[in-house]
Amino acid sequence: MTVLLDGKLVAAERKGRIQTKIAALAAQNITPCLAIVLVEGDAASRIYTDRMTKLAETMGITVVVKELPAEVTQAELIHVVSELSADPSVQGILPMMPLPAHLDADQIAAHIQPDKDIDGLNPLTIGLVTAGKSLAAPCTPRAVMAILDHYHIELSGRRAVIIGRSNVVGKPLIQLLLSRNATVMVCHSKTQDLAAIVSQGDIVIAAVGKANLVKANMIKPGAVVIDVGINEVNGKMVGDVEFESVAPIAGFITPVPGGVGSVTTTMVLEAVLQGYK
Repeated sequence: MTVLLDGKLVAAERKGRIQTKIAALAAQNITPCLAIVLVEGDAASRIYTDRMTKLAETMGITVVVKELPAEVTQAELIHVVSELSADPSVQGILPMMPLPAHLDADQIAAHIQPDKDIDGLNPLTIGLVTAGKSLAAPCTPRAVMAILDHYHIELSGRRAVIIGRSNVVGKPLIQLLLSRNATVMVCHSKTQDLAAIVSQGDIVIAAVGKANLVKANMIKPGAVVIDVGINEVNGKMVGDVEFESVAPIAGFITPVPGGVGSVTTTMVLEAVLQGYK
């Protein structure tokens, strides 16, 4: 029988730990602060910012939203990020992506102080994760690992196939899985005979942003299937995995919605608290 990997359940369990830590900080008159940098123009970023703000404030974390016009210059945005990095009252900085085309996201990320880098965007953070010297990866890869851990899914010696090689999901997942002694293969848009490779995976993580890409014929019976994708098809949110056909074959599978995305916001809160012992 296929086990549904319930992201909402994982998130609730981790929120309990977060609330305990925030209560301990409150007893010391400490209120953590998350700064969100939002450049106007992307509707999804606005929705995420509103949801993240509501969740964080409900949990007892202060949120400062620095909202900037779409025509903001590179220098102006760098100045805002640099000020937040230097502000001792701010524990985490989350710039919403994507940025308008005239802005260089890499330059912006380089001005985020590494210990306030919520989503692992600073080149130093990326380098440390890639070198296996840090697990401070972006929030979505950490959400994937949190789900695997919650359901006690063994990684050591197992073959993990990642579909997607983005800097914010696919690439960080390589190192996180290697750190747990998984054997990792990465597929992407140029991979030939994708189905044959994916079907070798004991664990399949789909993170390419293509609706229903992963079909039943690509999944090894009993495999663990983690769907990171968020796509809209005919007004309905679907993942990168064709859930209806894959679920009966997989041993474990995440739904969309209600899977990885539910845990990712919790990872943001955990990252804000990471500086407190």
